[in-house]
Amino acid sequence: MIRGVCRKLCNVAQRAVMIMEKSYATAQIAPLQQAALKERCILVDKLDRPIGEATKEYCHEIGPGGSIPLHRAFSIFLFNSRGELLLQKRSSNKVTFPDHYTNTCCSHPLAEIPSETEEENAIGVRRAAIRRLGYELGIPSADIKPSELYFLTRVHYEAPSDGRWGEHEIDYVFFVQKDVRINPNPDEVSEIRWVSRSEIENFMKTVGPLTPWFRLIFRDQLLHWWDNLSDLRELRDLDNIKMLSD
Repeated sequence: MIRGVCRKLCNVAQRAVMIMEKSYATAQIAPLQQAALKERCILVDKLDRPIGEATKEYCHEIGPGGSIPLHRAFSIFLFNSRGELLLQKRSSNKVTFPDHYTNTCCSHPLAEIPSETEEENAIGVRRAAIRRLGYELGIPSADIKPSELYFLTRVHYEAPSDGRWGEHEIDYVFFVQKDVRINPNPDEVSEIRWVSRSEIENFMKTVGPLTPWFRLIFRDQLLHWWDNLSDLRELRDLDNIKMLSD
């Protein structure tokens, strides 16, 4: 009996330590990033059908057995009139993949914003993309309209960031070519740079680390899309969701 009581007390103590460690780790996150963890992402199944919603914290926390909830996201590739691609380095404050180079902008439509949950023609995700371009890079909403985001395809990937956080997303890929005004938010972005088609392969080999979604999209079809930037109609695939993995 005494042994059973001791075992229960040990289990309670272990759970208390785990809760304290988790609370301490969350407390170390930068204030704006911590507030963002309360935003609500759209949970989806493998066919990208909405099945619920959950906080950003829940959607990016690695669960028992290494599972991460699948949720909806987007990745934007912004090119200027010279055909150069805008890349960013994520700030050291980011919860997942801090200090990693990545494509122009990556984030999520939010369940608590009704206009971002609309499905037709991916208009909800487009609106979320415009919102995040403004927040992360200071691009005025007047500079890019939702209709100017060219919806190419969706990809599905999963990648841990560290022992606690990770990504598991169905990612909407958007291209847009336009000259815009840029004023990066230092809480989100520590560096930006325009990279030409002739420079990108060397960039990917020599500059790092890279976010997994950017690296996977680059390896899959980014160069082919880039080479056809003036006319992407034949390369568009809105019917299939391609699984990308290492």
